[in-house]
Amino acid sequence: MTTPGDLAYLEPVGSLSPAPAAVALIVDEQGRYLVQLRDDIPTIFFPNHWGCFGGALEPGETHLEALHRELHEELALDSAPLGAEEFTRFTFDFGFAGGGIIDRAFFEVPIKAAQVDDMVLGEGSELRLWDGPQLLKQPVVPYDRFAIWMHCYRTQLALGQPPTP
Repeated sequence: MTTPGDLAYLEPVGSLSPAPAAVALIVDEQGRYLVQLRDDIPTIFFPNHWGCFGGALEPGETHLEALHRELHEELALDSAPLGAEEFTRFTFDFGFAGGGIIDRAFFEVPIKAAQVDDMVLGEGSELRLWDGPQLLKQPVVPYDRFAIWMHCYRTQLALGQPPTP
């Protein structure tokens, strides 16, 4: 596990290619988030960090189509019947690096905790259900962390109140 003083993940090895992505905020009936511990490979974004399931869009795919494909590939989960709803979208401008505008669409995907037993981890080294505040104390992919934080504290944010610990 990455320690707070270990910043090696900030120095990727090789070229990284940001791309539009669809990402799942998978939440069980107790409000826990299902995330993966990303592989400890220096050629990926934020290795050895907890992160949401999902990934890059393939040519011609919508964000929702990519979400369903990625969840099938990464968890053997048929997410189409689960009623995924877009929660938020982040836009990144990679013009400084010769790229363009990309976005990450985050979808809320409700599950039952019992469904986790039937999932098959196809990517990453571990999957785990976390209580939101506990997860946010772990090393989490930064943009996933922000989406999880917004989702976890959406009630307080909607009312204009500060999040409670």
